[in-house]
Amino acid sequence: MSQIHTNESLHNRAKWFTPGKRRFIIGLAISLLIVLAAILFFVPRANAQSKELRIGYQKAASVFVLQRAQGTLEKRLAPQGVSVKWVEFPAGPQLLEGLNVGAIDVGYVGEAPPIFAQAAGAKFVYIGNDPASPEAEALIVPKSSAIKSVADLKGKKVALNKGSNVHYLLVKLLERAGLKYGDVNVVFLPPADARAAFEKGAVDAWVIWDPFLSAAEKQLGARLIANGKGVVNNYLFYLAAREFAERNPQVIRALFDDLTERGQWITANLKQAAAVIAPIQGLDVDVVESSLKRYPLAVRPVSTEVIAEQQKVADTFFELKLIPKAISVREATWNLSQ
Repeated sequence: MSQIHTNESLHNRAKWFTPGKRRFIIGLAISLLIVLAAILFFVPRANAQSKELRIGYQKAASVFVLQRAQGTLEKRLAPQGVSVKWVEFPAGPQLLEGLNVGAIDVGYVGEAPPIFAQAAGAKFVYIGNDPASPEAEALIVPKSSAIKSVADLKGKKVALNKGSNVHYLLVKLLERAGLKYGDVNVVFLPPADARAAFEKGAVDAWVIWDPFLSAAEKQLGARLIANGKGVVNNYLFYLAAREFAERNPQVIRALFDDLTERGQWITANLKQAAAVIAPIQGLDVDVVESSLKRYPLAVRPVSTEVIAEQQKVADTFFELKLIPKAISVREATWNLSQ
């Protein structure tokens, strides 16, 4: 009995599934496949370029501060339909944390923060750098201090921002003076807290960068013991989230073009640039002007030579056990032409 019903069922299905209906179903399936293929093809392309560039900056980063004040980058990116969001950080290490967790797409920091971040597994790439600026960071002491040289620092308290460019400067200054890193008592403080400790005499020396350096010299009469000249390069690097850089080379190119123009404008108009930047940084115009003179602003792709110098910094930090593992800086580099 069940066999009879089964045969009738098959007969009815075959009767319903006529050649015309088969052609309709096949045509519908092909249409759906075409639509699906279009979605798969066009959606990634539509989303390939980000519609917002989130820039992490520090108030000490004069070129970014000027860009934001003048709105030049927003105008340059408008034809691409890309807006700009500015996110302020107190220092480089915090900025790298923001880059690592996806809060920003691009940032501007000194030599040391990227090394600490890469050793911690952060996913970023070096996309460019400004020329060396060794005189824009220094070790200073209060004007009445008895300290006359780096060698006098043995057993003294030295303030610096942990994981910043001046961290490496201190290491190299001590090395040149015949001292070890452990011969001084390093006190890790961000710039604002370090200045307060420096003014109160809670620390004996302070290793700091501009514009905080110029402010301490002009406002506190701080005395310079040594700067980075002949000791370190003090490159400043432009970094990006790896995925963002790979998906948005045209945005990075526009950023580079605008940075080049702003850098040239600052160099040619120091007083005017200082007048624009000073209120934002909360510093006197003469302090900002002094700071700007120490920073050559001319963004360029990261060269093989710069990578090699950055590797020396990374190797030094590993030898001192300041980072948990050895890293290859080259693995975190990216070229705009690729």
